Amino acid sequence: QVQLVESGGGLVQAGGSLRLSCAASGDIVSVIAMGWYRQAPGKQRELVALVGNAAGTGAGTMYGDSVKERFTISRDNGRNTVYLQMTSLKPEDTAVYYCKALARSQNYWGQGTQVTVSS
Repeated sequence: QVQLVESGGGLVQAGGSLRLSCAASGDIVSVIAMGWYRQAPGKQRELVALVGNAAGTGAGTMYGDSVKERFTISRDNGRNTVYLQMTSLKPEDTAVYYCKALARSQNYWGQGTQVTVSS
């Protein structure tokens, strides 16, 4: 099993920045990808960013269309932590952000962290 703990959410004004962190523990060696999803009230959970596990050679990344060029995902394998650097935040980025890990064909989720962007 994999346990995930998110941190770094909060309230920020439009145009501002935040960095989310997700620390993984447990069956780390089995994790092949980690990422972030978000869910706004009344909406489905959507992909924000994913990063694969290719230690030493760099890890492939994938972004949701609405966050490309504004958000950056990175992974520190030594600390078993994934980061999401969010810049140029917009009110429509307001949501609960969830960390996800894929290991042994199973998805693991964190408890979520609230990000609120005021206009």
